[in-house]
Amino acid sequence: MPFKTTEISNPQYESNHLRFITVKTPNLKGRGDICVYVPPGNNKNEVLPIVILLHGVYGSAWSWAMSAGVHLTTNELIKKGELPKMILAMPSDGLWGDGSGYLPHSGFNFEQWIADDVPTAIMENIPGAKQDSPLFIAGLSMGGFGALRIGAKYGHKFKAISGLSSITSLPQIKLFAGEPLKTYAQDIIADEDVFATFKKYRDQLPPVRFDCGTNDLLINYNRDLHKKLIKEKIEHIYEENTGGHEWLYWAKHIVSTLKFFAGKL
Repeated sequence: MPFKTTEISNPQYESNHLRFITVKTPNLKGRGDICVYVPPGNNKNEVLPIVILLHGVYGSAWSWAMSAGVHLTTNELIKKGELPKMILAMPSDGLWGDGSGYLPHSGFNFEQWIADDVPTAIMENIPGAKQDSPLFIAGLSMGGFGALRIGAKYGHKFKAISGLSSITSLPQIKLFAGEPLKTYAQDIIADEDVFATFKKYRDQLPPVRFDCGTNDLLINYNRDLHKKLIKEKIEHIYEENTGGHEWLYWAKHIVSTLKFFAGKL
């Protein structure tokens, strides 16, 4: 359903092919922001893939672009022919507390905002974004939790999913967020854990990859998820790299995710 209220930035004032969209949605009981990288030279007749990138706690729609320069990296790789043209959609998480967890709670549906509203807003406002555009989702830390969980639960929508330095189970959000854990509690316990979600939706699970830095405080949780997936015979790619829970790591290793997605087109 089209959004009744939408504000979009004027391309005349764009910098480095970044555009901004604000839409009003019942899922947030107000407005939500999306930062969008629009590859140059695209037109309304093209059908471009859409990559949704989710930020972590404390962040917002600007985080991936302004803390990692992901739009600059993507643009350069496209120019070199190492990536196809793709749209990057970088939404806020709903701006609840230190982080919404991309879950429905507290009277808001932060999950539906990402799974339904964000793709719709992109398709309504960005040339080359169509109903049949291949859709991908990735994220870092809390955003990794959101991307892997939402990507599995709505597996019919996504061509592939990826997580960087991901929270793998809801209690880990207390390593970062100040809000009480009980606030995030779900009626369906499987919604609180990536492995449980993967098991529940394994019949529709898109191709999965995830990675983590060897100095990351979440490394053992990611290793444990990897082991559980192997035991359950759920196909996936898991990689470890030097680095910690930091933008330096995410700015570098998002390239592996983007190339993974490109390989699924």
